[in-house]
Amino acid sequence: MKKLRLKKGAIIGAYLIAFSLTGMSAFYVSQNMQANNPTEEDLEYVNSSIIDDDEKDREVIKEDVKMVKPYTDENVQVLKYFYDYQANADSQEKSILYHENTYIQNSGMDFGLENTFDVVSVLDGTVVDVREDELLGTVVEIKHDNDFISSYQSLSEVSVKKNDTVKQGQVIGKSGTNTIDQDLGNHLHFELYKSGEVVDPSKYFDQVISDTTEKSTSDNTTTEDTSDNSNTNEETE
Repeated sequence: MKKLRLKKGAIIGAYLIAFSLTGMSAFYVSQNMQANNPTEEDLEYVNSSIIDDDEKDREVIKEDVKMVKPYTDENVQVLKYFYDYQANADSQEKSILYHENTYIQNSGMDFGLENTFDVVSVLDGTVVDVREDELLGTVVEIKHDNDFISSYQSLSEVSVKKNDTVKQGQVIGKSGTNTIDQDLGNHLHFELYKSGEVVDPSKYFDQVISDTTEKSTSDNTTTEDTSDNSNTNEETE
């Protein structure tokens, strides 16, 4: 078989053409990579301050929770108020219950309406007790954050059970009657406890819970300081 030999110039030309094609391919690949990858100026970074701000906003929203009234019907009226030792005589008279020839200081508030009305939870919480009481009627107690417990008494119907998780404004039952407040007819007897002590519910309705908690803590501190000062004065004398 006859062998063909390429001239030296043809071989050099072939190498040049191959080198040129390789260079052009590398150039186009580089351009495409630059087009697909954004520059530093095009990139937007999410820094920790933005995340922190979002977390702060969530905390503010969580803290700014106002306690609602235990009913939604605007026609519901206050029948009896919480007994306040510092109130005037007229207010105290409206906070007294009469049962079996005995006057009783009201430890909550009584809300009434001619017709049965829905009773709702004043805050998010967990049902800790559902029971029948001879004097108070059907009772539901709910534990909330910030060491609050709300008690709903004189219910004719109950739509929750113990250990249920409830949301603020959720219907937990309906108003009814009981023995101790029989003269009030259809009503809800509502009590509120803070750190184990019964408190006036009217001072917490429509108030931001974090604010009322801080105020309560401040009041307790002031009372303790006053007591300490009094004891100091007695020791000095």
